[in-house]
Amino acid sequence: DLLRLCLISKSACLPRLVQLSHLHTSPNSQAPVPALPEKGGKTRHGIIPEEIFQLLYPKTGVTGPYMLGAGLLTYILSKEIYIINHETFAAACMGTVIIYGVRKFGPDVAAFADKLNEEKVQKAQEVKDLAMTSLAQAVLDEKKEQWRAEGRQMLFDAKRNNVAMLLETNRRERVHMVTNEVKKRLDYQIALQTLHRRMEQEHMVNWVEKNVVTSITPQQEKTSIAKCITDLKVLAKVQQAKATV
Repeated sequence: DLLRLCLISKSACLPRLVQLSHLHTSPNSQAPVPALPEKGGKTRHGIIPEEIFQLLYPKTGVTGPYMLGAGLLTYILSKEIYIINHETFAAACMGTVIIYGVRKFGPDVAAFADKLNEEKVQKAQEVKDLAMTSLAQAVLDEKKEQWRAEGRQMLFDAKRNNVAMLLETNRRERVHMVTNEVKKRLDYQIALQTLHRRMEQEHMVNWVEKNVVTSITPQQEKTSIAKCITDLKVLAKVQQAKATV
């Protein structure tokens, strides 16, 4: 019978576990967890939450929670659900000592714990600030590298333009060199033709002069000299007549 009850309870709890597994794997499980409060809520008598009193006040009044507690304690004792024995007195003594210790040394211990907690938080904050600073510097370095990568394209374009200008300069220099060489050769041909023409003219003049000189006879030479002398005399007389007038 016990085994059957265990099997029945397991079979009854299995769908609930499946539902819980679906609940924990739902998208809501990715929601941020709310921050825990630094200090607990208000309590009365050290252990009773204030919310219980606020819940019972509208229905039972101010004394309702106390009457509920006293009645519940009387019911437990009268029905002997809880029996007072020596352990009760020992628990009461221990509770009194604990309450006294908490009230006596609680503020000092709390201050010491808060100091340790503040030191831990400060160290964690320093680590966080250092990490944030390093990450911010890394972001700035990454942006600078991206800016350099963008400027690299401009650098490559400038280098391409420089190479194109160098190639164009070399081409023009070669064209200029070819032009000068062609001009030199044309000037050489023109000078050669001019030299040939001048030599031909000089040869022709020399040949004509030589033939003319060789064709003149001594009698013609004497006649031409006499004619020249006569012309000179006539010119001299004309000049003298002009001078006397």
